Amino acid sequence: MDSELIISNGVKILYEDNHLIVALKPAGVLSQSDGSNAPDMLTILKAYIKDKYNKPGEVYLGLVHRLDRPVSGVMVFARTSKAASRLSEQIRTRKVDKIYRAVVQGRMEASGSLENYILKDTASNTVTVYDREVPGSKYAALDYKTVNTLADRSLVEIKLGTGRAHQIRAQFAHSGHPLLGDRRYGDASLREGDIALQAFRLSFDHPTKGDRMSFEIQAPEAEPWVSAAP
Repeated sequence: MDSELIISNGVKILYEDNHLIVALKPAGVLSQSDGSNAPDMLTILKAYIKDKYNKPGEVYLGLVHRLDRPVSGVMVFARTSKAASRLSEQIRTRKVDKIYRAVVQGRMEASGSLENYILKDTASNTVTVYDREVPGSKYAALDYKTVNTLADRSLVEIKLGTGRAHQIRAQFAHSGHPLLGDRRYGDASLREGDIALQAFRLSFDHPTKGDRMSFEIQAPEAEPWVSAAP
């Protein structure tokens, strides 16, 4: 069933059937609960399913991928364990395509790649980027295409080659082009508000039908997206 329903905390249902739900996660909403009272996608969507279908007891909903709290974008959730297993396998084998857009500081080349090594500090939930391998680090790669450039910023589209924590934010900051609004890896004075990063396109095979599905959302109608648009 297709839908354009906005539910709690600005979460938008893009598609749903008996096997999965595709939804838009707003910036500031967690992918899953961190034990605080902050809103999270799993809790919001479980409550939506329970209410809509009048389900007794605990609702099953499988989280197969995540987005950082300050990042908005398209997410898919599994409504059955079989769907969760098959979607997770697609992610593991790189059959799921997730394309991001970001506004970064400075002028970027027309296209390029970033290849580094990332070391995560679990205590602080931050990563450090290195140009060569260090003990405990993991290889990180992404490709980008510049959509538009201004005097002090660029709008880029990004495809990940690896799925490391905070990879896009940390690698662009390391390259000298931090994402606007990224207080953790960039310069918070560049812009107030949400981080300028959005997972805007998501494609995958339906877990039971096998049909290729693709979902795309528009860039936010706010700064810095509006001024950076071509």
